[in-house]
Amino acid sequence: MKLGVVGLPNVGKSTLFNAITQAGAESANYPFCTIEPNVGVVAVPDERLDKLAALYNSKKVTPTVLEFVDIAGLVKGASHGEGLGNKFLSHIREVDAVVHVVRCFEDDNITHVDGSVDPLRDIETIELELIFADMESLTRRIAKARNAAKGGDKKYLVEAETLERVYAELEKGVPVRLQALDDDAKAIVRDSFLLTEKPVIYAANVGEGETDAPDNAHVAAVKRYAAERGSSVIVLCAKIEEDLASMDAEESALFRQELGIEHSGLDMLVGACYELLGLISYLTAGEKETRAWTIVRGTKAPQAAGKIHSDFERGFIRAEIVDWRTLLECGSYAAAKEKGKVRSEGKDYVIKDGDVVLFRFNV
Repeated sequence: MKLGVVGLPNVGKSTLFNAITQAGAESANYPFCTIEPNVGVVAVPDERLDKLAALYNSKKVTPTVLEFVDIAGLVKGASHGEGLGNKFLSHIREVDAVVHVVRCFEDDNITHVDGSVDPLRDIETIELELIFADMESLTRRIAKARNAAKGGDKKYLVEAETLERVYAELEKGVPVRLQALDDDAKAIVRDSFLLTEKPVIYAANVGEGETDAPDNAHVAAVKRYAAERGSSVIVLCAKIEEDLASMDAEESALFRQELGIEHSGLDMLVGACYELLGLISYLTAGEKETRAWTIVRGTKAPQAAGKIHSDFERGFIRAEIVDWRTLLECGSYAAAKEKGKVRSEGKDYVIKDGDVVLFRFNV
């Protein structure tokens, strides 16, 4: 899963990226210090893996990973090339979801490209540039579909008409993710790799003394905006997250406790991303390896098996399932099986978050 971190210059994008990935991306108090996107891969925190690995004495532990892409600060006019905009926008097409960092703190020492802090104006600036870029992409695709439709193929006519409806809504300022599209239309749109189709998480970046305080007016405004659009919001301080990232686990936990910060920025982002994208993780465990596998909620057992290997799906016989907590309580897989806690499930079983699974297959 790939997440694009976007926002205006000087809102704390690269600082947050550094904190989450510890990749050492350059962060400076001037626009466009990020030109090429910085990429960092991080393990998804999952307490279940360590506990299961200890139970099995596993030689290897493999968590799910997230890839974060720090995309350079966008500005007004980015869709027309301002601030190297076209180059930056192209990187967003490759991600699964967008983490939009919004400045919600006042600091005279950190310049703002528009001269003042106004998160809703900032969000609108980014949103409009993504909409303009999508309109430009659709103009080309509609022309191509209309031209192909002259040959009499109705498929291209349907494509053109669908994309024209999407374009008309974009003209009204409605991003693709908020448009009412049926499954056929969604399939057509998906092939266009539109920027405003990406789901969005807003990261409200607050000041160092505001992490345990009631919402400031800026954060409250972002939360209202997101709620109206079905997006989620996490509230954090990128600078504190960066400080925490430089500490060892014990120091970090103590510092978080002193500040009243229950979850790290990474934990909050992972939780928000999984919720937004409808993802869960099932687990496999053994002496060789304990591993987490991320799938879309609602995935049935054979398709979940296919995440491990296509042969598992093709030759699927059954899945032996036990909840991870139950397995730990029983002390071993054999003990869980003796107590009747291991279930044998067939092709219609929908995998649940935290299932420990042993797939039986034959090819």
